[in-house]
Amino acid sequence: MTENAQQQPPAPDTELPTQYAPADVEGPLYERWVERGYFEADAKSDKPPYTIVIPPPNVTGSLHLGHAFEHTLIDALTRRKRMQGYETLWQPGMDHAGIATQNVVERELGKEGKSRQDLGREAFVERVWQWKSESGGQISGQMRRLGDGVAWSRERFTMDEGLSQAVQTIFKKFYDDELIYRAERIINWCPRCLTAISDIEVEYQDDDGELVSMKYGEGDDTIVVATTRAETMLGDTAVAVHPEDERYKHLVGTLIRLPLTDRSIPVVADEHVDPEFGTGAVKVTPAHDPNDFEIGQRHDLASITVMDEHAVITVHGPFQGMDRLEARSAIVAALRAEGRIVAEKRPYVHSVGHCSRCKTTIEPRLSMQWWVKVGPLAQAAGDAVREGKVKIHPQEMEKRYFDWVDNLHDWCISRQLWWGHRIPVWYGPDGEVVCVGPDDEAPTGEGWHQETDVLDTWFSSGLWPFSTLGWPEQTESLAKFYPNSVLVTGYDILFFWVARMMMFGLYAMDGTPPFHTIALHGMVRDQFGKKMSKSFGNAVNPLDWMDKYGSDALRFTLARGANPGVDVPIGEDWVQGARNFANKIWNATRFALMNGATVEGPLPEPAKLSATDRWILSRLNSVVAEVDAHYDDYQFAKLTDALFHFAWDEVFDWYVELSKTVFQAGGEPAEVSKRVLGEVLDVTLRLLHPVVPFVTETLWTTLTGGESVVIADWPTDSGFRDAAAEQEISTLQSVITEVRRFRADQGLQPGQRVPARLTLDGTALAPHEAAIRQLLRLQPEGDSFTATATLPVGGAEVALDLSGTIDVAAERKRLAKDLAAAEKEKAQATGKLGNEAFLAKAPENVVDKIRTRLAKAEEDITRIQAQLERLPEA
Repeated sequence: MTENAQQQPPAPDTELPTQYAPADVEGPLYERWVERGYFEADAKSDKPPYTIVIPPPNVTGSLHLGHAFEHTLIDALTRRKRMQGYETLWQPGMDHAGIATQNVVERELGKEGKSRQDLGREAFVERVWQWKSESGGQISGQMRRLGDGVAWSRERFTMDEGLSQAVQTIFKKFYDDELIYRAERIINWCPRCLTAISDIEVEYQDDDGELVSMKYGEGDDTIVVATTRAETMLGDTAVAVHPEDERYKHLVGTLIRLPLTDRSIPVVADEHVDPEFGTGAVKVTPAHDPNDFEIGQRHDLASITVMDEHAVITVHGPFQGMDRLEARSAIVAALRAEGRIVAEKRPYVHSVGHCSRCKTTIEPRLSMQWWVKVGPLAQAAGDAVREGKVKIHPQEMEKRYFDWVDNLHDWCISRQLWWGHRIPVWYGPDGEVVCVGPDDEAPTGEGWHQETDVLDTWFSSGLWPFSTLGWPEQTESLAKFYPNSVLVTGYDILFFWVARMMMFGLYAMDGTPPFHTIALHGMVRDQFGKKMSKSFGNAVNPLDWMDKYGSDALRFTLARGANPGVDVPIGEDWVQGARNFANKIWNATRFALMNGATVEGPLPEPAKLSATDRWILSRLNSVVAEVDAHYDDYQFAKLTDALFHFAWDEVFDWYVELSKTVFQAGGEPAEVSKRVLGEVLDVTLRLLHPVVPFVTETLWTTLTGGESVVIADWPTDSGFRDAAAEQEISTLQSVITEVRRFRADQGLQPGQRVPARLTLDGTALAPHEAAIRQLLRLQPEGDSFTATATLPVGGAEVALDLSGTIDVAAERKRLAKDLAAAEKEKAQATGKLGNEAFLAKAPENVVDKIRTRLAKAEEDITRIQAQLERLPEA
């Protein structure tokens, strides 16, 4: 009947404090788990492996709600698998966060009146390591607060010695296979961070700018072009038109004068130009626009750089030394003075790229950089999903993945920073270029020097699933835990991180993908669905909520909102509700222990169980199966909702309450129910543990006397079902619910006792009379009993004597008033829905609301009329 019995534990300590105090419990429990090594993973184990890597948080970061959300889901998965007998590894670690960390330390130096240039590269890097040891990584302690079951002894850092060796190894392999090259191309340049950044680190937003149309050329040979960045005209080297555009065919191949300069530039024909857009002519600035660069390559145009790394104009002339925005205004004014301006539009709202780190407007810039040739790598990453080697969950996210990897451009991996993995390439005095692997000797001698750029942070984090396991060494951990079982991460970094791990893993591990499944979740938002941001004033520090309500409450709230790939709204009242759930679990278990609930000995055979006992055991097994199915489908919201309603509604509100009369009566039925209640609580606490680990650990060890629920067996569905018992208790619940509703409608207080006659003969409810009377506060009818209301429910009859308990006349008056209001609402709604002119004009959502109002009014009328009929005569 059940397969959930644990190994016989010592006698439990049944004493629990009267109230649950998370602050007193959580810290000591977590340290005990860590000290006992529950979260460590043994590569030598013969258990099947289950591996998840943590999306490495930045070393500069602290725990935010997004981290808490993601970590809750991963922790739930790994705790369950550990209980199921898997050798479970949740791999922890942090990312060195190149730009962010360098910015932090530079700000610290600025407070001392120094710059990194004052220190020099070597001393600055030492200063960053010092900062990391003293101030970095505070998120690790916050992860402990949340209850993260990570293998702390295996914690890695993307700049540690082993991972640095992995980075150098993969760079060398790419270089030797001609998948890495150096070339001058247009890149996204941040004038504030003074480094190139990748396409996916550019955030686009609509900005108020200007659109200026201006004339190039003289006389009849003028062409009008438009731009939002007038300052770039100083670097124009052509005007492009479509080859079939009759307006400009006579100018193709000729030279026209470029205003404000002493240069003339050619008119070229290029199919990239849309003749229907604007004037059909575009200015071409190959050094400052990616599309213009491609045109320049096709037509062998010169590339003239007009700005330095600070976005300051470098071209000789009146604009030299101006910031780009200052120069923009000055150039437009100069063109206006020459009569070259045709039109000006302000404000002109258009999409502008910004640095995701500092929000500075990005400047496209021609620069010599290092690149990864992603074509063959991206093809393999796409094929792995297409061929079913890797599953993306939810499946509808596959399209976004394919749209990205199937159209991926070569990846700029060099960054003009000092903090990071320095590119392992040396340049010689005679133009030699040598890539050095981890086992190679770097060239020495006069004139040799190393590349000054470092690698993009995402380059090292792309190796995370296997570098953390010891690659390139063939370690026991790599053999045991690669590939990872599942990657749990947000859809927002599907391109930042996931695609790179796929490319690197398939390449480095001979075609074996880094994980079997990619489980994508949404973003945490406020209760109104708005993005959380300090600037919006709705950002939340999860530590504040954990301090106030406990870590379990926050975890349960986050998990209960986690539908695959969908954003998660969250508000403080929801966390408070989850805290109430934890208190409910605590109080119900405390009551059970005080009344002798036990897990000792086997469960009695079904023949010895009451219908109530068989019902709850049947429901328990159904919930075990339901929760397992939801876990396997990464449906965290559904599994937590199922557990919430089973625990609160069925176990605590119904089974515990129904058992009270049995406990009071004593005898063998009471002993049987105590064992069943112990079983139900034992299994329920184990089912809840992965999501709410702290309160369940305290209660489970107290109930069972076991060492820890962390290492307890995960419950299994025994297959026991009892449809008849479920139907019987369902009928009992409907009777109690209906009578409670009637009592409330009559204005009776919940604890107010009422004489009642129960006619239960011939129904399945007969054995439950004592429970019905106790739960409904119904006392025996007595000699003077007069039935003033009779309720036929569930095949039984409940007659109540309400004389003396309510003012019948006042109650009739109140109900008559409510009935009149409901009938008026019905008439208004019916009138609107019968008006064809209104229906033709009204939006569908407005019509739906009126239909809902009509249905509610009709329901209220039926209910109130029934209440009036049940009232005795005044």
